[in-house]
Amino acid sequence: MDWNKLYQSRVTAPEQAVKVIKSGDRIFLTGNVSVPQKVLKALVDYAPKLQNVEICQALTVGPADYVSASMEGHLRVNTMFISKNVRKAVQEGRADFTPILLSEFPLLFKLGILPIDVALIHVSPPDEHGFCSLGVEVGLTKSPAEAAKMIIAEVNDQMPRTLGDSFIHVSRLDHIVPVNYPISELPMSEEGGSEVIEKIAMTIAELIPDGATMQMGIGGIPDAVLKYLRNKRDLGVHSELFSDGVIDLVESGVLTNARKTLHPGKIVAGFMLGTHRLYDWADDNPLIELHRTEYINDPFVIAQNDRMVAINSAIEVDLTGQVCADSIGPKLYSAVGGQMDFIYGASRSKGGIPIIALPSTATSEDGKPITRITTMLKEGAGVVTTRNHVRYVVTEFGIADLYGKTIRQRARQLIQIAHPDFRQELEKKAQELHFI
Repeated sequence: MDWNKLYQSRVTAPEQAVKVIKSGDRIFLTGNVSVPQKVLKALVDYAPKLQNVEICQALTVGPADYVSASMEGHLRVNTMFISKNVRKAVQEGRADFTPILLSEFPLLFKLGILPIDVALIHVSPPDEHGFCSLGVEVGLTKSPAEAAKMIIAEVNDQMPRTLGDSFIHVSRLDHIVPVNYPISELPMSEEGGSEVIEKIAMTIAELIPDGATMQMGIGGIPDAVLKYLRNKRDLGVHSELFSDGVIDLVESGVLTNARKTLHPGKIVAGFMLGTHRLYDWADDNPLIELHRTEYINDPFVIAQNDRMVAINSAIEVDLTGQVCADSIGPKLYSAVGGQMDFIYGASRSKGGIPIIALPSTATSEDGKPITRITTMLKEGAGVVTTRNHVRYVVTEFGIADLYGKTIRQRARQLIQIAHPDFRQELEKKAQELHFI
């Protein structure tokens, strides 16, 4: 096969490519920082000529015009993770939300539960054999792309070539849109830096043993932890994502992956979120392997890593250990993501350490502090990690180890890591409910 000739024959402009999309089609949109911006803009411009096109996605970073009120009746998003740019549309009923474990997200498309007509993806230029890399977002994209009847691909000169189960041949790309623009950045450290987050990060770091394999969820806390691991030895990474923080640990000789029991010597993940420093470092780097999320996030794969540390965040935790991480009361806010996958996987790991981390307080809509260690979850709140799965809960005031503990013991430990301003009230309510 002369793949170069085939490639050239399928090159088209974004405005022409999107014309293959028909009313009633279901589209898969690759996400995170890999959103194909030129094709998506062309789709928004073309949308008034379409009716009832469904866009399936997870987290997307970037513009929200494709989910604006003007798209009603033309494009409707069905998201499996409520990112900032689609949150308002979901809460107003202009977009749909499908709850799903991140490990099962690609299976919706792979198994035909949500058949895909057209996949919109974003890849690196082909190598000498005609293979493009899915770059910074492999895990959530490869299986849906393979399951789609048709693929529209932006081929970006600035997309890094990542290794692992990350390649797709140009013969699979039905319409090719050459582009050359920087990959979007989403630095995790922007959310960090506060005294509270630094205290939480230092406390978590004390729980992490030499030779641990780590998962870092989205947010400032997991990324901040990495700064406090310089005195550790032979750490590794098996995570749905990683960010810039791993670079310094690799270069200082702390993150060697040498003692991993699965994929030793490799950083293994599904996607990256970070800055151009991270993307340049990951380009053609044999230290890094990106794989499908249904593999990376499979709890029974995760559990094969000894000393597996899972670090995830929460919106609130009640005194029995129930964790809400996807809603504020009945108001949908994010999603389960990979939290349950990794909390359960780490709990089944030999020497595993599953951690839920959160600041002890938040600020209410009227500007007043409220406790995030609560007697009961807010009415309508979703339980992401059940009281049966939770083990360590960490705030800036310490660690509660809930494993094997009674409700009475749990309540007392959680009250001790709540903000001091709320402990007396929590204790009073816990007594009324016979928790203590």
